[in-house]
Formats: sequence, structure tokens, C-alpha cells
Amino acid sequence: MISALDAAKYLLTLDERDATSNLKLQKLLYYAQGLHLALYNEPLFNEQIEAWQHGPVVPHVYRTFKRFGAGVIDFYGSFDPTTLPERARGVLNETHTVYGQFSAWRLREMTHNEPPWRDAYKEGVSNIVIPHNALCEYFLTQLK
Repeated sequence: MISALDAAKYLLTLDERDATSNLKLQKLLYYAQGLHLALYNEPLFNEQIEAWQHGPVVPHVYRTFKRFGAGVIDFYGSFDPTTLPERARGVLNETHTVYGQFSAWRLREMTHNEPPWRDAYKEGVSNIVIPHNALCEYFLTQLK
């Protein structure tokens, strides 16, 4: 298992053609976690995903990149993508291929229409975790 921050850094290394904001990055982490759970019945990373107003968020990763606001994350850290296990890289690559093509706001709208976020979110209530079983159940229906 990898950390959510390492998953985020890996996704940032893949995004050469367009810039990634924190909003978009959070949605890509949600999709990667859901896909991994559906494929392997285990999480990609241990950190919980919470249902926030603008969709699913991994709080630690959000705080790490918060300084970029709504703008592009300029990630120039020393990160070696080959340190991640092949299976994790495969899921992250697939997530980026399938979902990375969409804008941050389009991904936000997509997650708002999906049961894992929709069922967990309660307006005005913070720290509501989207359960792994909800992610797994939903993403199993999305596999072809």
C-alpha cells in the first residue's frame, strides 16, 4: 500500500498536457481509490476520503497543496515514480487516462452524481468519511 500523498505526486507527474489544481487532484485520488478497491478489494492508500462541499477530499493531501489555492499545482519535488509498486502505478495510470481528461469542475459534478459522495455528504457537517465499502460497491458497477 502507498500513501495518498505519493499517489498524488505520481498523478502530478503524469499531467504534462494540462495543469492540475487541488480540486482536480482530489477527484483523481477518489477515482483511483475506488478503482483499486473494486479491482483488488483493498485500498490503494490508507488515508480516508471525506465528503466535502466540492466533492471527495483526502484532507492531508488537500492541506499539502492548499497554498496553490484554485490554481495550478507547481510540483517540482524530488519524487521517483518508479518507487511505487507496479500495480499502484497501473491503477493511477488508468485513472489518469480515463478521468484526467476532464476539468476539475466536470469531475466535481461527476462525483456529486455518484452514490459514494452523495450518500455521505451532509451540508454543514465536516469530517464525514466516505466508507471503503461504498466506494467498492459503486466502482464494481463501473468496471467493464
